[in-house]
Amino acid sequence: MTSHFRSIAEAQPGPKLAGLFQEYWPAYRKWWAREGYAARPTYRECYNAIKEHMPELLPIYEEVVELVGGGDSQARFLSFYCPPKYLSGCSQAIHLGEKPFLARNYDYHPRIFDGVILRTEWGGRKVIGMSDGVLGLLDGVNDAGLILSLTFGGRTQIGEGFGVPLIMRYVLQVCDTCEDAIAVLSRIPCHMSYNVTVLDADGRYATIYLAPDRAPEVTKLPLATNHQNKVEWPSHARFTATLEREKFLLNRLTKQRETEERFISAFLRPPLYSTAFKAGFGTLYTAVYRPDTKGLTLLWPFMQWDLSIDEFEESHRSVRFLGSEDWP
Repeated sequence: MTSHFRSIAEAQPGPKLAGLFQEYWPAYRKWWAREGYAARPTYRECYNAIKEHMPELLPIYEEVVELVGGGDSQARFLSFYCPPKYLSGCSQAIHLGEKPFLARNYDYHPRIFDGVILRTEWGGRKVIGMSDGVLGLLDGVNDAGLILSLTFGGRTQIGEGFGVPLIMRYVLQVCDTCEDAIAVLSRIPCHMSYNVTVLDADGRYATIYLAPDRAPEVTKLPLATNHQNKVEWPSHARFTATLEREKFLLNRLTKQRETEERFISAFLRPPLYSTAFKAGFGTLYTAVYRPDTKGLTLLWPFMQWDLSIDEFEESHRSVRFLGSEDWP
C-alpha cells in the first residue's frame, strides 16, 4: 500500500486548513461518532473545557470552528475533549550527544492517518509538526526549539480529559522550555494514558507519564515505548514488544560512542521498525527533531525529507510501506 505525505504552510487559519478539514471530515466524523453523538460531550462542555484548561488556544479554536462551517459536531470534534479511545505503538528516544536530538517512530494504521506536516504561526508562534485532526499534533517543534513527541502508555483506562494531540499543540503554542512544558502537561487532564517526551534548546529533557486516573509522573528518562514504569496491559505489551523495544533503546543510549547515524538508522530496522501494518501498528514514519536547527527530518527505509521552521517548502512524498504486500 502507498500512502501520501504532504507539507502545508499556512501562517493563520485559512483556506488550506479548511480544505484539509473538509477532505478528512467524513473519516473524522465516522470515528468521532462511532459510539453515537450522545456519547460525546456537548459543545458547551467542550468550549468550557478549553476555556478552563487552554485559554490561550480558545481564539484559534473558535476561528477554526467558524472556518470549517461552525457546525455543532465539527466544533465538538475539534475540541478533542473526551474523544473515543485510540491506540498506537511508537518508540522515541533522545540522543544525548553534544547536540541532543529526538528520534521517534510513529506506529499506526495509514488508513486513519492524516500524513500532513503543518507549519503554522498561530498567535505569532511558529510551529511545525505532524498534524492530527487539524488542530492536534503527534510530534513537533516550535520557534523556541522546544520539541515534543508522544507514545501510547499501554493502559486501558479512559477518563474525562483531552485527546493528547491537542495537548501537544497547546504546549508548543505556549511553552519555551522543558520546565514550562512539564508544568502545562502536569495540569491538563488527558483522557487516556500517554507518554510525552520533551527536549528543549538547552538540552533539558523529561518524559511525562499522563493518565486519566492518576497524577502525571515526571521522569528523567530520555525515552518511551508503550508502558509506564511497568506493564499493565500484558496482551498489548506482548503484541507491540514494548519491553523489548525499551531494552533495545536503553542499550543504544548507554552504548559508548554511538554515532548519530547509527542511532537514527536503528529506528529503520526491527525491533523499532514495525511491519505490523495489517494489525494497525506499522511504522508510518521515522522523525528526527533537532532543537538547534528547529528542523525535522522524516525518514523511511529508502527516502529522506528535510524540513525546518525557517526552510519549509510545500511538497509531497509517496511512500510504499515495507511488509504491506499482503494487505487486503
